Amino acid sequence: MPTETPSQLLVEGIAAMGLDIDRAKASLFMHYLKDLKAWNKQFNLTSVTDERDIVVKHFLDSISILSKFNIPKNCLAVDIGTGAGFPGIPIKIMRPDIQMTLIESSLKKTRFLKHLIKAFALEGVNVYTGRAEDFGREKENREIFSLAVSRAVASIAILVEYALPLLKVDGRFVCYKSTGVLGEVSGAQKAINLLGGRVEEIAKVVVPFLKAERYLVSVIKVAPSPHSYPRRAGVPAKKPLV
Repeated sequence: MPTETPSQLLVEGIAAMGLDIDRAKASLFMHYLKDLKAWNKQFNLTSVTDERDIVVKHFLDSISILSKFNIPKNCLAVDIGTGAGFPGIPIKIMRPDIQMTLIESSLKKTRFLKHLIKAFALEGVNVYTGRAEDFGREKENREIFSLAVSRAVASIAILVEYALPLLKVDGRFVCYKSTGVLGEVSGAQKAINLLGGRVEEIAKVVVPFLKAERYLVSVIKVAPSPHSYPRRAGVPAKKPLV
């Protein structure tokens, strides 16, 4: 049996998650794949370099949120620690109506993100080069977003300090996690409560062609976050609210 092309793998995986994709969107993903590989040779944007792995571990994993949660039309969203654009850019490709802000502290990565936005003519995407704590301490960014997402490697206790101050009441924070998620959520309960959140769901997701366990942790904002959070850059990671 012939090996599937990255495009075939993408379309098959999206269909397996109950989602639809047209040729134009599939083409954007393939250009994304090409540009990521090209830039990665010089800037080391991701450790995932195999084309199949990029499709599965980055593209399909990123858009798995769309198979589990209903994201309102024209939603104002923020991706915390987006790196080379995950999950924000794949979500934006699938849902062009979403207004997406990408937060990333690495200048080389935000240069790549700005290249993608221009090359793909993506409208309604903003890039913030800096720390999530600094972004969240700016008054104009607080409690304006309806959705926050993160595939960052930080623990949930750290991530909620970045995310919840950015959300409106009734907004949702979704973080992508693997095994050990129940213990991580339990350890983050103090931080979640303090910052005005409530765990809505720990949803197990099946990412097609991926053998690893994947979970989406959804935290709903139920009350305003104290003005003293997030703490200054570096403090949440050094002294998590646990």
